Amino acid sequence: MNLKVLVPFRVFAEKAGVSRIVAQTHAGSVGLLAHRLDCVAALTPGILIYETQADGEVFVAVDDGVLVKTGADVLVSVRRALGGADLGQLRASVENEFKTLDERDTSVRSVMAKLEAGFLHRLGSFQHE
Repeated sequence: MNLKVLVPFRVFAEKAGVSRIVAQTHAGSVGLLAHRLDCVAALTPGILIYETQADGEVFVAVDDGVLVKTGADVLVSVRRALGGADLGQLRASVENEFKTLDERDTSVRSVMAKLEAGFLHRLGSFQHE
């Protein structure tokens, strides 16, 4: 199979000769082999596993997304992805990356709340004039 993992604005990974893929969905794990029928699956945050002859088993931490299998091509499109060969190291990387993103999200939400409050205050004073 040919696997392509997409994140916004770039191709995260592109591999040919993939023998199997395991992904996490809302209904549980889904395994793909080369002769499986075409399918579409909504992915949940978790570990995507794929195996090639050259690389062996490779682990990729993925966020919400979608997996589409058509023929020998498998396309995975997710918001965020982190790769690694060692699960322990991958877990530490995921925790560190997502903690940083959560802090940024909190900061952005705070700024947006201040902007919205300022806008509503000005709009209110505008209507009273």
